[in-house]
Amino acid sequence: MPVKNLNCDLQMCQEIGQTCAMFNLRKATRALTQVYEEIMKPSGILPNQFTLLVVIRAMGPVAITRMAEVLVMDRTTLTRNLKPLERDGLVTVKPSRHDKRSREVNLTKKGLKHLVQAVPLWREAQQKIRASLGGNRLDRMIADLTAVVGSAAMI
Repeated sequence: MPVKNLNCDLQMCQEIGQTCAMFNLRKATRALTQVYEEIMKPSGILPNQFTLLVVIRAMGPVAITRMAEVLVMDRTTLTRNLKPLERDGLVTVKPSRHDKRSREVNLTKKGLKHLVQAVPLWREAQQKIRASLGGNRLDRMIADLTAVVGSAAMI
């Protein structure tokens, strides 16, 4: 049986760029992140930090393990991303009241204040993205991304 040529020639790389879900999703993520970063810059909170603060506010106090599950992140990466927020006094990370082996994240008053200041900037970024993409397309994209997260967990 002949062996198929598996070299990554120019045509193959172009095909990957056009059809690879990960390649295109990461490219779209970088583009949207730039929009959020620019608009949210006055808040002093980066978009990835904003999402962490939002999850902590919605779920807090929350175990790091549970938070990592919700965000589809490994605990080590989440812990590393929480360090600057903890250092700046926006969150606390302490042993759980229920299980001393588990660590719990909570939003501080300072963290809540920063989150409240960042929300109008997030809304502005969200509105600009909605206007650029169109409301229906953005809603479909979010629904599709939610489906991707669910189906990726099954792979």
